[in-house]
Amino acid sequence: MCATALAAVLLAAGCSSGGPAEDNPLAHHPSTGAASARSSAPGHSAPSASATPSASPSAAPAKGSAKVVGTVATGLSAPWGLVQLPDGGLLVAERDSGTIVRVDPNTHSVTTIGLVPGVTHTKGGENGLLGLALSPDFGADHLVYAYFSTDSDNRVASMLYDPSRPAGEQLGAPDTILRGIPTGTLHNGGRIAFGPDGDLYAGTGETGQRALAQDKASLGGKILRMTPDGRPPSDNPIPGSLVYSTGHRNVQGLAWDSAGRLWASEFGQDTWDELNLIVPGGNYGWPDVEGIAHHPGFIDPVVQWHTDEASPSGIAYAAGCIWMASLKGERLWRIPLAGTRAAAAPQAFLTGKYGRLRTVVATDDHTLLLTTSNTDDRGTPHSGDDRVLKLTVS
Repeated sequence: MCATALAAVLLAAGCSSGGPAEDNPLAHHPSTGAASARSSAPGHSAPSASATPSASPSAAPAKGSAKVVGTVATGLSAPWGLVQLPDGGLLVAERDSGTIVRVDPNTHSVTTIGLVPGVTHTKGGENGLLGLALSPDFGADHLVYAYFSTDSDNRVASMLYDPSRPAGEQLGAPDTILRGIPTGTLHNGGRIAFGPDGDLYAGTGETGQRALAQDKASLGGKILRMTPDGRPPSDNPIPGSLVYSTGHRNVQGLAWDSAGRLWASEFGQDTWDELNLIVPGGNYGWPDVEGIAHHPGFIDPVVQWHTDEASPSGIAYAAGCIWMASLKGERLWRIPLAGTRAAAAPQAFLTGKYGRLRTVVATDDHTLLLTTSNTDDRGTPHSGDDRVLKLTVS
């Protein structure tokens, strides 16, 4: 795998959601001169559709479909992490309250299984109970992993899930495997996922302290890779370090394609959001660059979007494509892949129909679960929000 992205699709500005400020508001993060210059510089304007990469025989089709076929749950409060249990049930992390609930997809009932102690959420902020992941050996150890904010840091912990206990008391005490990830009101990252190698990956944010993203001694603004008990794997890029890649602003989406390549979505500041192909030891440029910059030493995104079209959180891989949930953009993006590049321009679905979209999970190669995020202090909740939707895709 090469150390630079092989192709990029530039999307023109437009179709602003008109929604409230997202994780990349101007009020909190004044534009850097470099980012502003790139947005208007020659050679960085969006090409026409004819300039997008053509599909190869092994590439996903340029056009596909995504259809909502049901609502699995309603009435959730600021849902963030989502995992599917072996029996088909769902566990959902409610960010603000620090509660994990179980959803029965057949009856659509929502039951509290427990509260994660010590979770801190700031009103109007992005901290709280964030990503969830199931142990690769869940059938034997029954461990659920969570990424969450405390008063002092962001942490990753495992908890025993015992459904035989009474409702509300089914979570064991957290066993913290990693502490010391920088925390703040904004840019906490929060996505965790086990990779094909059995290791746990975590996307972190730089909490608005930009220098952390390039500081290899800091866990902020990184993608981290660790063993299930929180130790650095022996083949990590920096011996003895959890840091897998650097130069990130706020990573909230992680997914592996059919070849085992890691993809990550990332919030930009006020110009470009990104889909990146992650390579071990790669540096993705923040805060020195944002979006496609062709800067020596930094890896360009494979695809970029203007922030009002995306503000991406979760991603999933299915049907040969990356599917990306967008918050401010209020749409689900389909990015067809051809190996390490985008096979064609991204395709948008559900634009404005369900509001802000947070997490997307593939349950098989043609079925997705998608959460809305309208009760997170930045959306406009409607009757039934927030919800988990079921989609079929191609």
